[in-house]
Amino acid sequence: MHYNWNWRIFWELSPDGVHTYWDTLLSGLAWTLATSLAGWAMALALGIAVGTLRTAPNRWLRRLAICWVEVFRNIPLLVQMFLWFFVLPELLPRAAGDWLKALPNAPFVTAVLCLGFFTSARVAVQVAAGINALAGGQGLAALALGLSRAQAYRYVLLPLGLRIVLPPLASEFLNIIKNSSVALTIGLMELTASARSMQEFSFQFFEAFAAATVIYVIANLIVVAGMTLLERRLALPGTLGEAQGARRAA
Repeated sequence: MHYNWNWRIFWELSPDGVHTYWDTLLSGLAWTLATSLAGWAMALALGIAVGTLRTAPNRWLRRLAICWVEVFRNIPLLVQMFLWFFVLPELLPRAAGDWLKALPNAPFVTAVLCLGFFTSARVAVQVAAGINALAGGQGLAALALGLSRAQAYRYVLLPLGLRIVLPPLASEFLNIIKNSSVALTIGLMELTASARSMQEFSFQFFEAFAAATVIYVIANLIVVAGMTLLERRLALPGTLGEAQGARRAA
């Protein structure tokens, strides 16, 4: 098959007559990062809360947290994206559903919600594992010092547990960046959708997706470098987090 390579395509005008194809890819990258960061902030907040409940002494709270995790972890992300975008507005009261569908950035809002809830279930499992990895005596020592259970979680268990699970949390951050590409199915012009739009108009398939691939790799490498520095900064002497940081540095 004969293919006409054209790497200058990035500096040619896109169909809007104003921006180049390179501008289109950068715009897609901006939407990808905005969606990923907003979804990650939501996932981290919910995941810490649900993960903490998974280790709570109250069995009903533990069961509630387990249900949360199993629901959002076991339904495919693409199915959840469709449910949030197409089904949820129809289930809400008519006025609320119409308002949701009329939002100027409805695909962005939907993608953030979907990625946030989906990733929160995975973060919750990591947080619970980090807390359970601590020696049981630490929580009891905190209670013996007069701290309430909530204070023991806030000042002892969560700070130490989160340090232990920083590496898997970094992997979840990388996953949410890659998973944001699913949002193209609901019309969000993130990076993958921008590359697809470029190849449809220019017929330069390989150039468009090669550029998108390189941009994804660079973005993820920056995240890995940032999380590695964070691990070293937060590692405590004599803890599992310090050993993990030393292995990564080696």
